[in-house]
Amino acid sequence: MAVVASAVGLSLAVWAASAVTQSEAEADAGSGRPAAGQSPAADAEGPAQAPPKKMPESIAHAAEAGGTAVNITIDDGPDPRWTPQMLDILKEHGVKAVFCMVGPEAKRHPDLVGKVVADGHRLCDHTISHDTTMDKKSVAYQKQQILDAKKMIEDAAGGAKVEYYRAPGGAFTPDSRRIAAEAGMRPLGWNVDTKDFELPGTAAIVNTVKNELSNGPTILFHDGGGDRAQTVAALRQVLPWLKEQGHTFSFPVRTAP
Repeated sequence: MAVVASAVGLSLAVWAASAVTQSEAEADAGSGRPAAGQSPAADAEGPAQAPPKKMPESIAHAAEAGGTAVNITIDDGPDPRWTPQMLDILKEHGVKAVFCMVGPEAKRHPDLVGKVVADGHRLCDHTISHDTTMDKKSVAYQKQQILDAKKMIEDAAGGAKVEYYRAPGGAFTPDSRRIAAEAGMRPLGWNVDTKDFELPGTAAIVNTVKNELSNGPTILFHDGGGDRAQTVAALRQVLPWLKEQGHTFSFPVRTAP
């Protein structure tokens, strides 16, 4: 009888311990806490994501496609008046571009950011404040301007990656290029500055492209920061002219050179 009682007592103890463990697991599941042996990070966020691939720190100008390809880049938006018009023109001519967005504008207009991505264009970080004196500011300030804008743009884009960084006014520094490259963004320059932001007139914008294209393949336009009616009109003329001259269209390089 003593043996039987001992066996029964052991069985009850095992059952009780099992019940407590099951009860704790159910409580954890109901509360959102990880169960025993489970990683909190894995439960909350899934597997850790790999860090972005570091890009070259040098400023890109060349076209991925090489040859006679040119790169269309458009800065300072997105803007609800001008960006849709430029997207329509680009689509009409089958051209893809890089949109260099200001972080708060992207946050304000996620529908436009989504449209840019849906149409097959690429995204570029153009900082939070469009501060053309960034090269005179602290490294901490540059980092905040660049990385906060990147997050705003990617959040507005539903997770699409920002692939380039363009310093406002070309105010790059070795630190800003390093920060961007370590975050997976290639620093992006330009060869043809249309100066459309100065509102020189449609004809002047078009002539600048024609006269300065020999400088290199990356052309700078703007869809934000002011009245861009002249830019819209110029883009309608520039794209077919480029095709007539035998140019194709590409994106700027992200890896070497």
